[in-house]
Amino acid sequence: MKRIILLSLASLISFMAFSQNDGINPQMLEKIKQGYTSTTQDKALRNAIANNSIDKLVANLDNEANYDTYFSNRVKTKGVSDQKSSGRCWMFSGYNVLRAEMIAKYNLGEFDFSHNYLFFYDQLEKSNLFLSLIIKHKDEPLDSKHNDWLLKNVLSDGGQFTGVSDLITKYGLVPSSVQPETYNSENTRTISSLMTLKLKEYALELRGANNKDLETKKVEMLSTIYRMLVLAYGEPVREFTYTLRNSSGKEISTDKYTPKSFYDKFIGKDLNKTYVMLMNDPTRPYNKLYEIENDRHVADGFNWRYINLPIEDIKEMAIASIKDSTMMYFSCDVGKFYNRGKGLLDVNNYDYASLMGTSFSMDKTQRIQTFASGSSHAMTLCAVDLNKDNKPNKWLVENSWGSSAGFQGHLIITDEWFNEYMFRLVVDRKYVSSKILNILNQKPTMLPPWDPMFAEDID
Repeated sequence: MKRIILLSLASLISFMAFSQNDGINPQMLEKIKQGYTSTTQDKALRNAIANNSIDKLVANLDNEANYDTYFSNRVKTKGVSDQKSSGRCWMFSGYNVLRAEMIAKYNLGEFDFSHNYLFFYDQLEKSNLFLSLIIKHKDEPLDSKHNDWLLKNVLSDGGQFTGVSDLITKYGLVPSSVQPETYNSENTRTISSLMTLKLKEYALELRGANNKDLETKKVEMLSTIYRMLVLAYGEPVREFTYTLRNSSGKEISTDKYTPKSFYDKFIGKDLNKTYVMLMNDPTRPYNKLYEIENDRHVADGFNWRYINLPIEDIKEMAIASIKDSTMMYFSCDVGKFYNRGKGLLDVNNYDYASLMGTSFSMDKTQRIQTFASGSSHAMTLCAVDLNKDNKPNKWLVENSWGSSAGFQGHLIITDEWFNEYMFRLVVDRKYVSSKILNILNQKPTMLPPWDPMFAEDID
């Protein structure tokens, strides 16, 4: 009887929330229709829109005439990588920073690290993090905010630079030839969905287990995940012999390595102490330090922690880095106003407002607040074109969609688009002023993992 009363109360509250006046009734529908007046131009537009891509209809051809591929300052790179059908852009972007440094240091030809090797551990570590958080929140209701978020964000390919730094610090690196890609590392959808399904099953099992059995059960569960990963990606290499050659084919060195010793010899720096993570989030105060709860790849690693800065401050550091031939991890909302044929990101590429007879007037702050925009893809910032006043006209990023995508595997970004849709930049601390570095000494403001700004870089 009590259950029936509670259900009736819930139904009453639901009814009270929406009255009959909130529905579209015939009278309201008639008023809506009266607000629209059909014209002869609308008939032509309906035919055009129904049978064509909207982007093609609203493409600004005059804007394409101003397309320019010259850059006054550019970091030299060799080769363009391809993440294929996976969401590993964050790893490719981080690798591009490190491999450009190694290529320049040793005068190499095209060279890359194995994405498959580190991705194996990324997926294993994320699985452990998920199960650990399920245990942490096991006494909360299944539909609590934390558990709801966890079960909707179990496992993905996506991530941020903290994943690059923590995973490399823990597991090292190997050359791409030592552990090549597999079909499933380049096409991750199926194996990822299977592991996700298994982890959700494990989550329910852990919630019903005795506390004294939790750690034992978690290790057993991760053994199954490990086996799934081995079958899809191969078991990670532990030792290997490798010959490094320069661009002329001359041998630089031949030695036996572990992944950690290889990294220590050829890169050999603490990534967490070398790089500073910056954000342009106008919804929050600038010159403040922020941290996102549980936004990490490795349970014993670091959350994404960043300094929120005005866009002009970020540009200043980016320009200094490029001028010093140092590439940067860069992420943005890549899908907005993207001309695929030209590889051009420009807010003037498409005129949606004229076609639809309305305006789209939200600014960057409002787009973030309404989940209309956020960081979705990581690339590597490698060039800037400066005008006579030393101000940027446009930027260039090395992408990870293959050499045939965009402009020779790169995307050109106008400075106006940079202002509106750039979010994250990771720079070497030597390009950061002491004033900004001091912000790292602040106690960070902790933000929840479901904050609108903090979806993973995954495209």
